[in-house]
Amino acid sequence: MQFFCFHLMPWDRIDESTLDAHKTVWTWLPNSHYDAVHGHELYNRYLDELVLAEELGFDGVCVNEHHQSAYGTMPSPNLMGSILARQTQRVKIAVIGNALPLYNPPTRVAEEFAMIDVISGGRLIAGMVVGGGPEYYSFSANPTFARSMYNEALDLILRAWTEPGPFEHYGRHWKLKYVNPWPLPLQKPHPPIWIPGAGSVETVKLVAERGFSYMGIPYFHVDVLQKNFDMFRDACAKAGNPATPERIGLLLPIYVADSDEQAWQEYERHLFYFAEKLLKGLAVFPPGYTSARSIARINQALKKFLMEVKSRDEVEEGFYAVVGSPATVRDRLVELRGRLGFGNLLGLFQLGTLPADLTEKNMRTFAAEVMPPLRKTFATKADAAAPAAPA
Repeated sequence: MQFFCFHLMPWDRIDESTLDAHKTVWTWLPNSHYDAVHGHELYNRYLDELVLAEELGFDGVCVNEHHQSAYGTMPSPNLMGSILARQTQRVKIAVIGNALPLYNPPTRVAEEFAMIDVISGGRLIAGMVVGGGPEYYSFSANPTFARSMYNEALDLILRAWTEPGPFEHYGRHWKLKYVNPWPLPLQKPHPPIWIPGAGSVETVKLVAERGFSYMGIPYFHVDVLQKNFDMFRDACAKAGNPATPERIGLLLPIYVADSDEQAWQEYERHLFYFAEKLLKGLAVFPPGYTSARSIARINQALKKFLMEVKSRDEVEEGFYAVVGSPATVRDRLVELRGRLGFGNLLGLFQLGTLPADLTEKNMRTFAAEVMPPLRKTFATKADAAAPAAPA
């Protein structure tokens, strides 16, 4: 089991009346609500929390990309990754990921990721994503080309990293006379590739066939996640690439305190602010963004999305978040690992309005009282015990 500290870098200062007056915090929320002075404080606080993760013994840190949104104020995760490459010495730096269809040309991703890998001494994990539905409105990008642009960009980036340049690329979406990136990644043949998914059949098939790692998008009921991971294991078995736990990751909100009641008392209002306000509008699928089959599958899953949850009991029953004392969190993570078979736990230790003091306390308690016993548990229980592909 590998333990990562994931950060969304959300905006934490929008009054509820403003949020209630807008359908979503994505794309259309006026940026007059952004305060750059407070933004300066937030970015530095959030970076400090990720740097702290190394001191606490986490295996890696994670950043991601979102645009025009209070949900996450990180339009360039590569900037954050480059800072972390210099401010840390050991942890893996997972950028999950760059939205490939929004980069023109996508060789820019190959170059920037290579820079992070070289600066960090070979610690980059390269996330490649299609990009969220709202992003296509933010960029006025044609969503009907999302999948074909993504596939072409992914192939071009991998080719840029592994094939000596200069060479020519003449694809459907990009035509490049000279592909000859400087620098190249330190890791050979290239950094590990992680691809998130919410249950899209096309994404699962691509990740399975290419031998990449699949990261389950969070905020869904555990039953939905289990179906998605079972689908991935089945696709890997058909492709002849076994879905070992190391190839599966789960992003999960986590909060630990001395007791279950204290944990919920400190965390509940921040969790439901996040669920009710910041998730509003995330599940937008522009026409043509993905296949009708995948849209139908995802729309069915959205009935069990965190935004629909109204109580602590529902959160606990569905494993939307793991909250409680160290013993409770340990036990629930062991149970969750047994059901889903993931080998990478991407802990979301800060979300929404959770303040700095509680975030740091949460991270320190998890690192001291939850992570060491789990390392011991999963070191003694063979990963072969993870769920097998469905028959």
